[in-house]
Amino acid sequence: MYYSSLLRPDLLQMIQEQDEAGLHEFCEVFHPANCAEVLESLNPDDFWYVMRCSEKQSRMTAFSFLELAKQAEFMAADQADQTVQVSVLEGMAPDDRADLLSRMDNTHAQALILQLSEADQRTVKELLSYEEEGENSAGAIMTTDFAWLPEHLTAEDAIVRLRKQAHDRETIYYIFILEEERRLRGLVSFRQLLLADPSAKLTDIMQRDIVTVRVDDDREKVASEIAKYDLLAIPVVDNQNRLVGIVTHDDIIDVLQEEATEDAHRLGAVAPLEDSYLATSILTLVYKRGVWLILLLVAAAFTVNVLQRFEEEMVSNLQHGWLLWFLPLVIASGGNTGSQSATLVIRLLTLEDMKRSQTLKLVARELMLSVLLGGGLGLLTFLIARFFWMNEPSIGTIGGTSLMMKSSVVGLTVFLVVVMGSVTGAVLPLVFKRLGMDPALMSNPLISALVDFF
Repeated sequence: MYYSSLLRPDLLQMIQEQDEAGLHEFCEVFHPANCAEVLESLNPDDFWYVMRCSEKQSRMTAFSFLELAKQAEFMAADQADQTVQVSVLEGMAPDDRADLLSRMDNTHAQALILQLSEADQRTVKELLSYEEEGENSAGAIMTTDFAWLPEHLTAEDAIVRLRKQAHDRETIYYIFILEEERRLRGLVSFRQLLLADPSAKLTDIMQRDIVTVRVDDDREKVASEIAKYDLLAIPVVDNQNRLVGIVTHDDIIDVLQEEATEDAHRLGAVAPLEDSYLATSILTLVYKRGVWLILLLVAAAFTVNVLQRFEEEMVSNLQHGWLLWFLPLVIASGGNTGSQSATLVIRLLTLEDMKRSQTLKLVARELMLSVLLGGGLGLLTFLIARFFWMNEPSIGTIGGTSLMMKSSVVGLTVFLVVVMGSVTGAVLPLVFKRLGMDPALMSNPLISALVDFF
């Protein structure tokens, strides 16, 4: 976030003054990744104004460095000029373009697809069809921008042919040798071409034993094959050994990061998120976390039945001993919620640098989220308490306290514990980060212990 903090004020001033020359230079001077870091902090209106002031190549490159969720947000804006939108789509890699269009409203996406070239339209529809068949398949993450040559060429002719197509290809380090109907025959690296005798035939220097993956293979298998054989890209073939695309190492890095994030979320009892924590809506977070919390709460409710059976021995001398029935459930709810929050925030801090304003936003989101989760779990606990006390000898009162009052006390306690646990789990990793310590030290057991203590 260094560049965003440093350059955003100047960029906003140029936008306010409508300094089109300055905005044009802004996208030319800075690296596209740094430019994208600043641009993603703008509102859609300002973002598209900067895009209109930029050279086509600069805007295409900068846009490609934005996070996918941010790209979709900007593309959905009413202020967007459709002509500029089409220009940034044209500059994207085919796989990235398909990913973005799949995130957009279908009507809007189809309107943009119709303005692309016929070749791009065919590619987009093909890649989208693979995503529909399986979003975690090799076909869903591959690109069709690969370098290929016919097998009859010499090394000298191959270099000449390759020079003509290189600017449209995502990588030219691997050149795939194809025969009729695009069937894969072999592979030659660019290094091999440069070092080969100019008159040597491609069939004589190409590698025939090629590692490939099927278009419907899981992306984890693709990542495993690339890591095992130390590849920069891996060819993707159909069931007739026709080359349909390649998966490059940079896409696999994204896959590995996503898989690691999903594993981290599952360890924290959170259903994996499609976007980053800050880009995910409150209602989606409530659903992703609430399902697990409800299951864990119901599991904890079985301890109520156990404690109920031994009530006489445990609480014969305690005026409010009935509260002990629900003690494990209350403690578990706070610990589970705190662990979820800590998992999400620690993973977020691992992937992103956060500004102070984003920290405040995160805490506010977590507070709002905890109120919704606490309300739902508190209500469920109230109903569970009513159920367990329905068969008591005295329906109206238990130990001098009304059934409604006791159920309400337990439900309210769970609500407060969930709110406290969620906020504690979110804030403590941020405090550790602020103190220069590793947020991962704020592990789930430690969070649970702190919530239990408070």
